[in-house]
This record gives sequence, C-alpha cells and structure tokens, in this order.
Amino acid sequence: MSQPLTVNIPHALGRLEARRRIDDGIGRLTGQFGANAEVQQAWAGDKLNFTVKAMGQTVTGALDVLDDKVVIAVVLPAFLSFISGKIKSRLQQEGQLMLEKKSPLP
Repeated sequence: MSQPLTVNIPHALGRLEARRRIDDGIGRLTGQFGANAEVQQAWAGDKLNFTVKAMGQTVTGALDVLDDKVVIAVVLPAFLSFISGKIKSRLQQEGQLMLEKKSPLP
C-alpha cells in the first residue's frame, strides 16, 4: 500500500492533555501486538513516530497531536493492505478510547 492509511480522531482536550493521555495509553495499545512484536516509538515535538515489526511484516507511521484532533498515518505493507479497513476501524476505536473524557469521580 503506497498511500498511508489516515485516521482523524477529534477531541476537545487541548494538545497537552491529548498527548498526556496518549502517553498513558500507548503501552496498552502496543501490548496488543504480542510478545514477539518489536515496537519502536519516539516523540519529536507533538509527533509520535513509530515502527512495529511482527510476523515478518513492518508497519510504520506517525501520530500527530493537534489542538483539536489527533491524526494517525500508517503505512502498511502490501501483505496487510487487504485488511486496511479493519486496521483503520481498530485505530479509530482505540484512539477514541485513549482520548475520551473521563467522568469525574463522585
């Protein structure tokens, strides 16, 4: 797949809070790739660049934290392009979970 798969996740948290929540939740998300997966990630300002290597495949991408949304761009190898719709849906779902507003405790 030559074009990146792009997911936009709107939020009303502001850039700093969105980035904090992503930092808090990214470990849980990357843990879903399994014990044999190699995950590399590095922040450059408000952009998280990442690479995931698993089952002989490499996925690269970036997550840009903006004031009102998070933009995720993922480049899939040809082998995984046939399930790009499922991957996009999962990214949308997991991203929303990380950014959803927590209700205050009573």
